[in-house]
Amino acid sequence: MVIAVLKETAEHEHRVALSPDVAGQLVKKELEVCVEEDAGLGSNFLDEQYRVAGASIVTRDEIFAKANLILSVQTPPDEDLKKIKKGTTLICFLWALQHPGLVEKLKSAGISALGMDAIPRISRAQNMDALSSMSSIAGYKASLIAANELDKYFPMMMTAAGTIPPSRALILGAGVAGLQAIATCRKLGAVVEAFDVRPVVKEQVESLGAKFVEVPLEEDTETEGGYAKELSKENQDRQRQVIHEHVKKSDIVITTALIPGRPAPLLITKEMVSDMKPGSVIVDLAAENGGNCELTEAGKITVANEVKIVGPINLPSQLANHASMLYAKNMLALLNLLIKEGELNFDFEDEILLNTTITHQGEVVSPMLLNV
Repeated sequence: MVIAVLKETAEHEHRVALSPDVAGQLVKKELEVCVEEDAGLGSNFLDEQYRVAGASIVTRDEIFAKANLILSVQTPPDEDLKKIKKGTTLICFLWALQHPGLVEKLKSAGISALGMDAIPRISRAQNMDALSSMSSIAGYKASLIAANELDKYFPMMMTAAGTIPPSRALILGAGVAGLQAIATCRKLGAVVEAFDVRPVVKEQVESLGAKFVEVPLEEDTETEGGYAKELSKENQDRQRQVIHEHVKKSDIVITTALIPGRPAPLLITKEMVSDMKPGSVIVDLAAENGGNCELTEAGKITVANEVKIVGPINLPSQLANHASMLYAKNMLALLNLLIKEGELNFDFEDEILLNTTITHQGEVVSPMLLNV
């Protein structure tokens, strides 16, 4: 079986699906690994490192001609999907719920496609959970962006000229990205508060040294998969009232709230921004999904009422080396489940493979899509 790694072509994407180390581990399992020329360059992995690990360096056309299993980070563009042979397996981020047209193309082309974003959040799949790996990097990087854009110290500073109080940070959303943002802002010395619609995360927030902002909500706020659910309008209004009061006091706000398959929930209105202190900074990690702030523009830094609103795109790619290392390890864990005795084994009795496999043999497989 030939496993091939594509060079990423999407804008802002510098990651690679396999690191040389993981490629070497697959070679030791007597699998043939091919890597497109310069595929790892954006992550500072050189072709020679892959060669030393036992992989061969090939052209993009060679990959489409010989590969049984193609690995990438982002979904390959349409012109590449057309070149993939029927019966080939593709593993990457697919975001199938948001892209029903892509699912139809994969199904029609006879491509078996597994979505790294569709891996279920169960304990047995933790080492495959690429969303968590990438979210952790995003939360860390968002804190550094906030520190860079803010014109204040993060920690309390005692100087001969007087004492400077610490900055106040508010983290909205206490998933993996939010928890990493809390931890990083705390390490930098800020006083941190955090809000999440799921009361169950309160203990995690407080264990990191942050104060949990509570909003009494009279409805279930968490899906079976552990994600936040969309709230009723009444509870959204109640939530925004409480958030408004805490936003006004904050120097930094980092928003991380996402709902699978839906636009990002609006948490910060333009009225809230107008009440923030001049020089305050908002870093909106949901920028690519519409933004948690009403004034966010994806890929830009906008200024409103002297408040900076940062809408970063693909933050994990800004730490491409470590992001690729983590993604490759997630990929390896999935491949160890999928490959048996050198062959692909689509065992749909296994809930990980069932949920992660979007299309197979011309059919939609994942219950995530069948239950929409």
